[in-house]
Amino acid sequence: MENFLEKILAEKQVEVTQMVMETPRKVRQVKGFVQRLRDNPERLQVIGEVKRASPSLGAINMGVDVLAQATSYAAAGVSAISVLTDPVFFKGSIDDLRLVAQNVDVPVLNKDFIIDKKQIARAVNSGATIILLIVACLTEKDLQDLYEYAISLGLEVLVEVHNAEELAIAHRINAELIGINNRNLKTFEVSLQNSLDLAALQENGRFYISESGIKSPVEAEIVARDFRAVLVGEALMKDGNPKAAAKGLQVKRHVD
Repeated sequence: MENFLEKILAEKQVEVTQMVMETPRKVRQVKGFVQRLRDNPERLQVIGEVKRASPSLGAINMGVDVLAQATSYAAAGVSAISVLTDPVFFKGSIDDLRLVAQNVDVPVLNKDFIIDKKQIARAVNSGATIILLIVACLTEKDLQDLYEYAISLGLEVLVEVHNAEELAIAHRINAELIGINNRNLKTFEVSLQNSLDLAALQENGRFYISESGIKSPVEAEIVARDFRAVLVGEALMKDGNPKAAAKGLQVKRHVD
């Protein structure tokens, strides 16, 4: 997967080179994701993802009605909607994000391999209110620079980590929203144990999200004690009733 990640980043570099630097407008006004987490501590919150395909699974739901999927998530009470915009490996589009953002009143996450300010400005202008920064894709300096740029525009930033070393970096740049990806970047295998192992390293004052491997309320219950939200794509994309499925993941959190 390391070589595959390099392949993705090489392709992304080509894509970014061809992009123009847009002048960012004001971030779309909506109640923020962090505020939604603060207001709902008693239940696990859900980020519902719109994802046609992935490198590991291939086609997931190529014929998805993006707008119908997103509005189903919104009707289920999700706290945010994630939209894959990578065209090559995930078959996504910035137009998907734009369509969703224009039609829902919840935060929208631009899920992509972001390596340049051009992508962040485009995200803002397309209606995103949150962007993803992946620690494994960036030097710590570049991560810090992109994080601060996004925050300065009024965006929320989900910083994704895969191990303890990356988590320490996320803490050092003072990330408020941190996603623990349960997918091993080397083997591409998924294990919720990754979230559970890193839970001991969590710090007060931050919000942690468990990503990948959440298929049903069973998995949601496992991570609910230590995490404030889950990011779910595949299971919701394959379910014939995404609204009910997304609602079912919002399990009660048993916290001391």
